[in-house]
Amino acid sequence: MILLTTSRRPTQSIRTFCRDLARSIPDVVRINRGKLSLDGIVEKALEFNADRVVIIDRWNGRPAKIELFIMGPAGLTQVPPLFYIASVRSQREFEAKIKPVKSLAITTSTENSPKALKIAESLSSFLKFPLLLVEDAASKHQVSMHVSSNASQYTQITFTLFPERVEVGPRITISDVVWEMSK
Repeated sequence: MILLTTSRRPTQSIRTFCRDLARSIPDVVRINRGKLSLDGIVEKALEFNADRVVIIDRWNGRPAKIELFIMGPAGLTQVPPLFYIASVRSQREFEAKIKPVKSLAITTSTENSPKALKIAESLSSFLKFPLLLVEDAASKHQVSMHVSSNASQYTQITFTLFPERVEVGPRITISDVVWEMSK
């Protein structure tokens, strides 16, 4: 189980983004953080039997960072990668609508940059969903979290509904990825 929350004082766009992610990724529980400290988040994670935590942080009122944590005996431990977000398009900006997802695969293609492939592998490992080629995922899963490189050399994460292969959102454009976590 994954606990999804925000930084303190989230804006409406961050709350919408979190709601979209919770709807698009199975086994995610979203909570409103409010004034919870990191210790409070640990308590909530234990309450929901969550072994992983995702925190969406803000900058200038918009989603800016995705931080990944695992639960350990000493509490939360941040794990790489740390994603810096260039932009987000919410689900309501797409024509196709989606119900909460029951089956998800992380997909990529062999033509992607090594950076996009590494991000797909790390997301697969953290989220505990299979990493497949699109053709293989279409027959077995409801939705694909597709990791690709765009023309600007940014990495994009898009959610695609199968079997129609129509994008349902959210679409996350990653501007930078930090692989080394400082202590």
